[in-house]
Amino acid sequence: MSELFIVVSLKAKAGKEDELRRDLSVVAEASRREEGSIRYELLGDQDEPGRFVFVEEWSSLETRTRHHEHSPHVQYFHANGMNNVEKAEFAHLLKRVV
Repeated sequence: MSELFIVVSLKAKAGKEDELRRDLSVVAEASRREEGSIRYELLGDQDEPGRFVFVEEWSSLETRTRHHEHSPHVQYFHANGMNNVEKAEFAHLLKRVV
């Protein structure tokens, strides 16, 4: 098994913070139940409302790819919820060092 860690930051469009929070919460809750999902956290920036960070841990790249490309809740978000995103600030795929 090859663990995969992912950190993603999204910034909401002005006035769309609550809508984006709601949409991302749906994604997080459904993603936690997926095969291969070890950890799937949605965090909000304390100093800047409207900045959201996902911290994900997957059992493998394959399970994460299946999640990202085929999960209905992710596909729905990409088709609809991304309208509330000003920008994706970063997305890092990470591996454990120690």
